[in-house]
Amino acid sequence: MNKIGFNVLAWSAGMSEELFPIIERLKEIGYDGVEFFVGSPEESAYKQVGDFTRGLGLETTTVTVVSPDMNPISDSAMVRAKGLDRIKWAIDRSHDLNSRVLCGPFHSAHAHFAAHEPYEQEYGWAAEVLHAAGEHAAQADVVLALEALNRFECYLCNTMSQLSKLVTLADHSHVRAMFDTHHANVEEKKYGQALQTISPVLSHVHISENDRGTPGDGHIPWDDAFAGLAAINYKGWLTIEAFSRNDPGFANAINVWREYNDPWHIAEHGLKFIQQMCIKHNL
Repeated sequence: MNKIGFNVLAWSAGMSEELFPIIERLKEIGYDGVEFFVGSPEESAYKQVGDFTRGLGLETTTVTVVSPDMNPISDSAMVRAKGLDRIKWAIDRSHDLNSRVLCGPFHSAHAHFAAHEPYEQEYGWAAEVLHAAGEHAAQADVVLALEALNRFECYLCNTMSQLSKLVTLADHSHVRAMFDTHHANVEEKKYGQALQTISPVLSHVHISENDRGTPGDGHIPWDDAFAGLAAINYKGWLTIEAFSRNDPGFANAINVWREYNDPWHIAEHGLKFIQQMCIKHNL
C-alpha cells in the first residue's frame, strides 16, 4: 500500500515545538508521514521539528509557495533571481526536515494574475528557474513536485497537460509533478485521463475533498481518482491536504473563511477512507 501522510496546515503554517503534540497524535492514528509548510523564517526550527518527527519513525514531505516579489515568471530578471533564491532556501529547509519531496505551485507566484493567458515566454522563464532549482535539489536529494492549481489561484498551470509541458521544458530529473484531487475537480475533464497525462513525471498526490474537509464526505469522484492512480501503478505518497481557520493569518491568505470539519475528524476518518479506497482499487 502507498504511504499515507497528513499536512499540518490543517493546524498551522508555523514551524516550532508547538507542532510536536500534533505530530505525535498523527503517529498514533497510523500515518506514515507528515507534510510541513516551508515558510517560517525561523531556520533553526526546521531541523528541530525534522529530528523530532524522524525520532517518532515518521517520514516527511514539504510544500511551499512563492510571492509576487519572487515570481519565477516575472518579466524582471531580478525578481526571477529572487524566486530562484527562495526555492533554493525552501529546498534547504526541506532537507533540514528530512523531506525527500518538496511540492507546491512555486512555478509562479500564488494568486497573482496578469491580464492575459499564460505566454510561452512565461513558461520559458519558469522552466529556466526550475532547472536551476533542480540542480540545487539534486544536491539535497529532494524532488521538486510542481502543482497545478485551479484558475482562481493560478494562471500558468491549471491542468496536468500544462504541468506536463512545464516539467518537460524544465528538463531536469529532480523537477517533476504532483496531482491534487481538489484542483483537478475544478479543471480536469476526467481524472483518469489527467493522471495518464502526468503519469511519466508524477511524484506526489494530495488527497483533498472539494470543500477541503474530510475526504469521502464531499463530491470528489474518488473511485475515478483511485482507479486512475491504480491504472498508472502509482507508488508515491497519498497525503491529505485540508484546511481550517486554526491559523487565521494563513487561512486569510488562502481564502478559508469557515470551518469545514474539525482537523482531527479529517485526520482520523480520512486515513480510514484512503485505506479503504486503496484496498478497493488494488492500489
